[in-house]
Amino acid sequence: MATVELRFSALPEHVRTARLVAAAVARRAGVDEAVLDEVRLAVGEACTRAVGLHQSNGISAPVQVKLIEEEKQFSIEVGDEAPRSAPGETAPGASGDPDIDAEEDEMGLAVISGLVDDVEVTAGEHGGLIKMSWPTTPPAALVP
Repeated sequence: MATVELRFSALPEHVRTARLVAAAVARRAGVDEAVLDEVRLAVGEACTRAVGLHQSNGISAPVQVKLIEEEKQFSIEVGDEAPRSAPGETAPGASGDPDIDAEEDEMGLAVISGLVDDVEVTAGEHGGLIKMSWPTTPPAALVP
């Protein structure tokens, strides 16, 4: 199992780099070419969401991205350190209207869910994690 880890400052201009790296690693891992645009879009949405959460909560820690190549699967984990609370409560340090923040968060997750069949979202008081997975195909045998 090969893993590539990225950490970047929570700035929108770094999201493009994360998307490009994710697509390159996905291609090398054997993700179907027809799915690479979905990988790019999903990673871009997850990273943009994490950047927004860090910025709105005043978090200076970097956004974390793990690209994990397994035998028959390629996974991407995008982690943030923005605290989450129970529905109806305002998370510590959150700014703005909680209803609007929750609505934007749900919209971002809906976009990701529409792009990725295998997605898992977890969140708690120490941050959140979006794990997305795609099947891979083994490379064709080299013909001499």
